[in-house]
This record gives sequence, C-alpha cells and structure tokens, in this order.
Amino acid sequence: MTSQPVKLALNNNVLTIEWSDGPPLHYNVADLRRNCPCATCRTTRTQRRGGQESEEGEGPSLAVDPAVAIRAMAPVGNYAYKILFSDGHDTGIYTLDWLRELGKPS
Repeated sequence: MTSQPVKLALNNNVLTIEWSDGPPLHYNVADLRRNCPCATCRTTRTQRRGGQESEEGEGPSLAVDPAVAIRAMAPVGNYAYKILFSDGHDTGIYTLDWLRELGKPS
C-alpha cells in the first residue's frame, strides 16, 4: 500500500506533507505548478523539449509565476489530490506517488 498523507500544511508558499511512513516532505508551490501532470501541461513540456518527455521532469519547464499560490486542494479518492492554483489552473491530478517523487526532505 502506498504511504498516505497524515497532515498537510501551507506556509509561505511551501506545502508540507507529513507521510505515514516517514519524515515530512516539502513542496514549493511554483514547482508543483510547473510539474502539473495534466495532459495540457505534459504536452507543453514535451513541445519545449523538442518532442521528448522526460520521466524525471528534466529540461525546459512551464513558465510559472513564482508567486503562484494554492487556492484549494482536495483529495481524489485515496490516491491523489486535485489542486486549484491562483492562476486558475486546476486540471492536474497529483497522485500520491507523484507527490512523493516531487517532495524534498527538510
């Protein structure tokens, strides 16, 4: 079973998720927006890389306002979160596995 979030906190545009199996991970909100997993954002990233989508998310990324904020965040079943950003974008479904990959330890 995938580790589950046990606590979420948002402070100074950094999302912190405490996971059931380890220390909390931190997420810069602009980085979350840049790594949106929706089809539109994935296509944009692929086009900027000349047709190559990297699994590691390396290379040119989406142009995102560094002050972008999270307006709302809701669970999707027991496997993901949907995030509404201040730029109006809300189509990405962030799986727990994807969030674990994106997170940075303290």
